[in-house]
Amino acid sequence: MKDNQFRRTLVMGILNVTPDSFSDGNQFFSFDAALAHARQMIADGADIIDIGGESSRPGSVPVSADEELRRVIPVIEALIKETDVPISIDTTKSVVARAALAAGASIVNDISALRFDYHIADEVAKAGARLVLMHSRGTPATMQRLPPVADIIAEIIHSLRASIAMAERRGVPRESIIIDPGIGFGKTFDQNLEIIAKLDQIIAAFPDLPLMIGTSRKAFLGHLLRDSEGNPAPPDQRLPATLATTTAAILKGASIIRVHDVRAASEFAQITDAVH
Repeated sequence: MKDNQFRRTLVMGILNVTPDSFSDGNQFFSFDAALAHARQMIADGADIIDIGGESSRPGSVPVSADEELRRVIPVIEALIKETDVPISIDTTKSVVARAALAAGASIVNDISALRFDYHIADEVAKAGARLVLMHSRGTPATMQRLPPVADIIAEIIHSLRASIAMAERRGVPRESIIIDPGIGFGKTFDQNLEIIAKLDQIIAAFPDLPLMIGTSRKAFLGHLLRDSEGNPAPPDQRLPATLATTTAAILKGASIIRVHDVRAASEFAQITDAVH
């Protein structure tokens, strides 16, 4: 079952204000391009815009807080003036979270689930914002080189429980927390599929919390769609696979889907909700 606050599946549109994101790096790096893309996603039905200024793709190199702020704050400030659609900041740095919340963001999406900087929880609590805690292993630079865990579902549940407890200790109300199992972040190809197949088990462990999932254009989809010579499908050819996995996730109980292709995902979510 979905969390009671999310009878309809919400669509979070991804806005990467970066030069090196795995799927759309440099496409929306300029202020004008980022703002135009955000407007288009809102027109296409996005319920939330998630703005990130640092790539978390495997092997990516961290950027400074100053650089991250330079990339995201002007976009947040501009969007807040023209839309009521909630803005999320995708960051692992409390200083970036603080500035983004002050600029008008109302959600912090932390791919480290407070592992990198637990003071993010302090900023969320002070602002009365919402917090997405995503399970991941290692760092973006190391996550795909880690040996796999034996039971990924148990690992996700155990790790998220610890992160939720940390957030609550630092003043974030439980009802302000959203969880994310972190597809692709330190998981094997088979484990990514297992997470989707067993998503209801993760939801059952946290029945009072909405769950967000992001499969959009990810590498495991390219692997599934590899050609006869073993070459994976490139990111811009993974939309049908993205829609298939997001539909499966909604049927398993996901409340929010995080996607690049907002219009298509919104239509699929609408139909899936209607028949679910």
